[in-house]
Amino acid sequence: MADRARLLAAAALLGSLTACAPTYGPSPPGRGPSLPAEDAAFRAGDFAWSKAPGHNALIGALNYRGSGSARYTCAGATVVLTPETPWSRRRMMVLYKSDQRSALPTDDVRSRTAQAPPGDSNPFVKRATCDNTDRVSFSGLPDGAWYAVTLAKPVAGASGPSVAVMRRVVTRGGRATSFEF
Repeated sequence: MADRARLLAAAALLGSLTACAPTYGPSPPGRGPSLPAEDAAFRAGDFAWSKAPGHNALIGALNYRGSGSARYTCAGATVVLTPETPWSRRRMMVLYKSDQRSALPTDDVRSRTAQAPPGDSNPFVKRATCDNTDRVSFSGLPDGAWYAVTLAKPVAGASGPSVAVMRRVVTRGGRATSFEF
């Protein structure tokens, strides 16, 4: 009987301690929990935050080297900046095999397009052109996470495939953030 009383007292104590478990609030901007594929449906409302005016800037530079240290360039190529949402995060995982950073042959990425979740993010993406020094910049961005994507080709005289380069970047605090592809 005494053992049963101790067991009940221990259970009551354990139950009261779980009521004190801390809550940590929402995830930081642009970094939510991983979502299953079925939660990655395209919803235009998920992109609404990216249309707000902001005071952040992104300054990117291509620093990709191919096999054998072949230098690559993005000069003249479009750089697409896509807002991070559950849909775009899942799309990056399918196309680039990562939701953080990737450099894969362009043909490999294109071959997976049919497997990526359908949807049209074009009204929400921002575009800029990579200059002759392999740099790109975006300004007036709100706080949040973005996917910067461009195509890189070997410089004249070098050989190698065209490469699709992707990098997740975060803007916050009205600052200019530098990043490398």
